[in-house]
Amino acid sequence: MKGNVQLTAKNYEQAIHYYDESILKNPDFADAYLNRGLALLATDKTEEALSSLSNAIEKDDELFPAYLARAEVYNRLALWENVEKDLAEIQTLYADSSQFHLIRGNFMVGKNNFSNALAAYDRAITLNPGNVEALVNRGAVFFENKEFELAGKDFEQAVRLDPRQVQALNNLGLLASRQQNWSAALAYFDRALSVNAVDPFTLNNKGYVLLQTGKLDEAQTLINRSLSNKADNGYALRNLALYYQKKKDLIKAIEIYQKAIDLQQSVELLFGYAGEAYFLNGNKIEACRTWSTGVTLKDSLAINSLNKYCN
Repeated sequence: MKGNVQLTAKNYEQAIHYYDESILKNPDFADAYLNRGLALLATDKTEEALSSLSNAIEKDDELFPAYLARAEVYNRLALWENVEKDLAEIQTLYADSSQFHLIRGNFMVGKNNFSNALAAYDRAITLNPGNVEALVNRGAVFFENKEFELAGKDFEQAVRLDPRQVQALNNLGLLASRQQNWSAALAYFDRALSVNAVDPFTLNNKGYVLLQTGKLDEAQTLINRSLSNKADNGYALRNLALYYQKKKDLIKAIEIYQKAIDLQQSVELLFGYAGEAYFLNGNKIEACRTWSTGVTLKDSLAINSLNKYCN
């Protein structure tokens, strides 16, 4: 009970401490393993959460909330077959659970099944219009499908429900950036950073806006901070390369663009910008080859540049 009080108050480390004490006194206490797993999941200790939730199910195979929580853990670990098994175990019991359909939507996104993901998020939001995570995740699918107006509506609703929702604020900043409304974008990114000053995605996105508005050195500082928190972010590498390109250090820019390309992530305009660097450095053949690759990936900058310089 002490652990549950701390879990409700989001004092996760203290909650884990009490659950550990409970389990020490009764190693077969399934509920303690379940709640310990929830606290561990909230602190991103994914592997430990998985172990605790599996122990809960081992102690009581009818502790159905543990299956739901473990499905979320398997989502984070991209263990799709395991997600499917746990969701199948509880799908009848949780047919009217908003959280169940949220997790199912996340599973469908992981499988790149966006139409079924949208259906699952729709159901989650119908069951609970205040499910902020479902709104944010549905908005992200709309964003991926380039349905930007629908995406914006979901993100705005999420922020109305939770003004400190970092992902929604960050995504609203991205939408403003697409419209080149740089002042609005910066306002959204600053709001997100006031909640989480080290969020690597927001740091990088603000850095991109600063690149577009001529504040190059300030941009570089933020992009480097982003990379120090998440070194494999293709967008941050693209933006760092763009910084060097704007500084006329084309060799350095090309080197970093190649690092971003090697990650094989879907990074908007990456091949367009990389081709520009080659072209400005006098290597038209490599520029055209890079833009040609970008065309196959529907990179709009690459498409325009290839048509303009390579035909």
